[in-house]
Amino acid sequence: MSLTAHIPSHRKPRRSASKLAVRAGVAGGVLSTLAMAGTASATPSAEPAHETTLEMPVLNLDLSAEVSSSVAKAAENTRAAAVDGELNALEETARTGAAAEAKQLKADAQQKADAEAKAKEEADRKAESERASRSTARTSIQSNSGSSSNGSSSAGSSQGKGTVTAPVTGSAAAIVSFARAQVGKAYVMGGTGPSSFDCSGLVQAAYRQAGISLPRMSQAQSSAGTSVSLSALQPGDILYWGSKGSAYHVAIYVGGGKFVGAQNPSTGIVERSLSYDKPTGAVRVL
Repeated sequence: MSLTAHIPSHRKPRRSASKLAVRAGVAGGVLSTLAMAGTASATPSAEPAHETTLEMPVLNLDLSAEVSSSVAKAAENTRAAAVDGELNALEETARTGAAAEAKQLKADAQQKADAEAKAKEEADRKAESERASRSTARTSIQSNSGSSSNGSSSAGSSQGKGTVTAPVTGSAAAIVSFARAQVGKAYVMGGTGPSSFDCSGLVQAAYRQAGISLPRMSQAQSSAGTSVSLSALQPGDILYWGSKGSAYHVAIYVGGGKFVGAQNPSTGIVERSLSYDKPTGAVRVL
């Protein structure tokens, strides 16, 4: 090796002055802290420290079970409410359907009854027309027969079976004319005119036109005058239904086999043939 060769140095490199100063400051601070701690431990405490322990309350609740029970109960209530709502809806639908069906049935029944009543009224009107035609024909035949044999009509032969060959005159004419003038007016129980009558009220008012005062009730009217046969009726005779003295209905015979009477609230005052509702008997007041 050359004597002049460079030999590397094995000494550690020197630290810088700034780093040494920092380290010295840190060491000093540590030593000061240790000294103060020793002093504090050497000085007895005036009062021993007490350790305080805080105990937290223990919640003995099974929150999972409580939540599960609440959810189940809510679900059950929801299902029950849904079932009740559905039942109420079904009941309401059933009631509505039943009411509609009952209303329709009632309307159908009323329509059927009206149709039957109309058909019956038409049949009665047709039958009366036919009877009137036959009665007119018989009257004509009887008149011709009477004229051929006797030269005139007999009053007695003109009255049986409702046939009339001579015009009604006198008091009977006044009674018949008044009764026919009331046809079409209303039947009202207890009515005595002028716009409505019941059966005995009409008879009483008609006889008043002839200056005759009759009892108000049908029972007493059926006992007034003299009993006559239904085959020998004269216009103005009082017809009654039921027993004499306790009749429940009365009317006025107007000739031609017909009577005028206040029948009921449905028909009002009408003119009908004797065959429509055959009376029980008759009395003659004139």
